[in-house]
Amino acid sequence: MKPSIVRADPAAAFLTAERCRILELWNSADDPAVSIALATVAPGETTQLHRLHGVDERYLILHGEGLVSLGRQSPEPVGPGDLVVIPAGITQQIANTGDGELAFYCICTPRFTPCCYEALED
Repeated sequence: MKPSIVRADPAAAFLTAERCRILELWNSADDPAVSIALATVAPGETTQLHRLHGVDERYLILHGEGLVSLGRQSPEPVGPGDLVVIPAGITQQIANTGDGELAFYCICTPRFTPCCYEALED
């Protein structure tokens, strides 16, 4: 890995089957230790119930209001500055409970790859 500045390209954001928009900020085979993405969830939307195999994830909430469900725990409200820690294999989903966009960084260790994702809804 070389020292660098990586600039986000908002045009590269894409909608997912998970019902959120993702902008990959950092996800490189040259740095397998971590990936970082910006996720946005529209008002009234809830992401697909899912889990990651072999990957720990953290949500750092930037703005908006949400309700996060982790494993068998009761759903918890989240807002700006909250950090949601999601160990590998734990079921997860987040609902946007506010009037505006819910935005958060998804920080995965090791880096996210599609093969680690398991959708738990049809």
